[in-house]
Amino acid sequence: MSAAELKNLPSGASDMAHIVLTFDNNKLASALYGQFDENLARLEQKLGVDIRSRGNQLTIKGSATAAEQARRALDHLYAILQKGGEVAQSDVDGAVRISVAPDDQLTLPTLERKGKMAAAQISTRKRTIYARSLNQDAYMRALERSELVFGIGPAGTGKTYLAVAHAAMLLERGMVERIILSRPAVEAGERLGFLPGDMKEKVDPYLRPLYDALYDMMPADKVERAIAAEVIEIAPLAFMRGRTLAHSAVILDEAQNTTSMQMKMFLTRLGENSRMIITGDPTQIDLPPNTKSGLVEALRILDGVPGAVTVRFNDTDVVRHPLVAEIVRAYDRDGKVARGLGTEG
Repeated sequence: MSAAELKNLPSGASDMAHIVLTFDNNKLASALYGQFDENLARLEQKLGVDIRSRGNQLTIKGSATAAEQARRALDHLYAILQKGGEVAQSDVDGAVRISVAPDDQLTLPTLERKGKMAAAQISTRKRTIYARSLNQDAYMRALERSELVFGIGPAGTGKTYLAVAHAAMLLERGMVERIILSRPAVEAGERLGFLPGDMKEKVDPYLRPLYDALYDMMPADKVERAIAAEVIEIAPLAFMRGRTLAHSAVILDEAQNTTSMQMKMFLTRLGENSRMIITGDPTQIDLPPNTKSGLVEALRILDGVPGAVTVRFNDTDVVRHPLVAEIVRAYDRDGKVARGLGTEG
C-alpha cells in the first residue's frame, strides 16, 4: 500500500479538486500533520488550499493545480517520515518549493510515475538530506554526475552544507579515499603563520562551517579519527601548490576570495577519480580593492567546458531561515538602487 492513496479525483467545477489521502501509519500521520496541525496550516498558507484532518485521513480542497501540489508535497513529506526522518518547518517549505516547480524547469526529471515527487537526496548512516528547492535538486544531481561543480549563490542556500554532505557520502561508500577541505583565509592574510598551534588549529576558525556540516553527517568520533588519520584533511589553499589530489572529494569554500592565480592553481590539482566542489558568493568578495576574484574569472573562462557544471542559487533557495531570504532580497534591492545612482553598492 502506498504512503498516501488518492481516494477521490477532482470533482465538481473543472478548476476545483477534492482529494482524500489515507495514510497507513497513524503515528507517522500525526508527525506529518505537526503539533496542532502546524504543518498542514503552513501548506494551506503557502498553496491556498483547505486541508482537513480526521485520524489518518486528509481532505484537500482547492484549485486542481494547488490541490495536486499539496498532495505531492504531503506524499513527499510522508516518505521522509517512513524512512526514519523528521519533518520540520523548513522541510515543509522545501516540499512546497519543489511541488510547485514546473517540470520543464528541472535539469533532470524530479517526478516519478503516479505523480510522486522524487527529490534528490544525500544519504549517510547518520542522516538523509532531501533537496528543499529546485536549484538544490539540480545541485545535488550535478554532484552525483559531474567531477567539477560550482555552487554559486547567497548565504543560507545550502551550497556548502550539501557539498560537505555529498563528500561524506562518497567517503562512507568507499567512492573516494579522503576528503580535503579548503577555504581562503583572507582575514588572516600573511599573518596565518604567526597564529598559535599546528596548521589545523591555525585554519580551524575559517573552516568551522565545513566542520559543522561534517559533524551533522558523520558521528563525532569518526570525524575526529578521520582527521587524525588524515582521511579528512584540512588544507589551506596556499599549501595546495604542486599537489595532485587523486581519489579525493575536494571542497573549496568561499571561493570568491581567491585570486586568479590561486583559482587556476586549485583547479589544476584535480587528479584521477576525484570530485571537486567549489562554492562561493560573488557578491561577498573580501579581496583588496582592484584585485580580481578568481571565482568570477573561472566562471567566465570555464563556461561551456565539458565536465564543469555551474548551479546558481538565488534568494528563493534560502533554507536557513525565512528572514535570511528577506535580508538577501533587501541587500539586492539596495545594490541595484546604488548602481542606478552611480554609487558603490
